[in-house]
Amino acid sequence: MCIGTQVIRIGMEMRTRALDLITDLLGTPSLSAMASACEGARAHILRGPHKPPSLSVLYMLSEGATHEAVHLLCRMLVFDPAKRISGSDALSHPYLDEGRLRYHTCMCQCCYSVPSGRVYTRDFEPPAERPFSHSYEQSLLSVWQGKELIHRFITEHQQGKRVPLCINPQSAAFKTFIRSTAWHSSKVSRKEER
Repeated sequence: MCIGTQVIRIGMEMRTRALDLITDLLGTPSLSAMASACEGARAHILRGPHKPPSLSVLYMLSEGATHEAVHLLCRMLVFDPAKRISGSDALSHPYLDEGRLRYHTCMCQCCYSVPSGRVYTRDFEPPAERPFSHSYEQSLLSVWQGKELIHRFITEHQQGKRVPLCINPQSAAFKTFIRSTAWHSSKVSRKEER
């Protein structure tokens, strides 16, 4: 019985800690910005001291943090969901231009090559045909299971006509990627398949 109470208390502490981290970065939201927040979140924020925004901290997250990257993060990290940047606008943000160009240069299926060069699609970020469904998350029981499903999806979709994922070892992010859990979990999964 004591264990159940302890788990609930830890869960609540994690949520309030997350709110504290959000308000440390974004500052204390206005009452109108908190209109869609749950009563517990509003009460916790209102009990605390008023905090000014400190978005300049985002520049310190990485040596390569550009103005465009921080601008996009600032547009996404808005407490009021009605004032947050839309998915379509976020995808057309200048920060994503280089990645979009790389993708459409060699990996997409909407553009194609002809002897005189590459023919590009008219719409680099078409809207989704239907809203994204989070229903698959209900069946996930652990982070490990989620990683396995992602790995299986990637390996299944590498079969066929798709261009395989190519990793650029000259990229500025290559060393970070090699040290990441994404790289190591894919190596573990490949060993288990053998």
